[in-house]
Amino acid sequence: MADSRTKRLTTLAMMAAIACVVMFIHIPVSLPPTSFLSYDPKDAIIVMGGFMFGPLAAFMLAGITALVEMVTVSGTGPWGMLMNWVSSAAFAVPAAVVYKYRRTLPGAVIGLAAGVLTVIPVMLFWNWLVVPIYMIWPRAMVAELLVPVFLPFNAIKYSLNAAIALIIYKPVVRALIAAGLYRPITETPEGSRGRIHLGVLLTAVILAVGLALLIVYLNLREVT
Repeated sequence: MADSRTKRLTTLAMMAAIACVVMFIHIPVSLPPTSFLSYDPKDAIIVMGGFMFGPLAAFMLAGITALVEMVTVSGTGPWGMLMNWVSSAAFAVPAAVVYKYRRTLPGAVIGLAAGVLTVIPVMLFWNWLVVPIYMIWPRAMVAELLVPVFLPFNAIKYSLNAAIALIIYKPVVRALIAAGLYRPITETPEGSRGRIHLGVLLTAVILAVGLALLIVYLNLREVT
């Protein structure tokens, strides 16, 4: 049991290290004033960790990677760390929740689609809320950029990371199994029925808060 736990921690640490390494691959995808938007593939690694070890692992990997990014390549400080953690978790946790209960290729596809559809509205709200604070921009200016800039950016970024994760997940898992660092989870949905996983609660909170606040914001904008 202790050996299994050690292997799990070793593999999780390795996944975190890989996510931190690929985090340095930053590809600018936007012109001023939103030139701070860039693509990196770290979330593909984070969601793979979630597929292997569950939603809570995805949440923790997202936090670790966001912290490392803050003290290395990011210039946005704690606000940037918060944004990175929220965005990675909003993508990876829902995907891991779905895959936890349906460990098949269709389950992976559905999970990744759920992740993409969750992170888009969540990040529309968080960009509207946080960007004016650390960029010192008028909130109205950010509101005007939500649909033409932030929405397509997040849709493309996370769709691409979902595709990457789907392509490389099985080869990575086979390599880890061959190295003795991972044992596939064989628990069936029936065996886990009746248990409320913390990841389910995290997903529900992230999605509910993001959607609710986005709806409130859109209603207030119509009124004004």
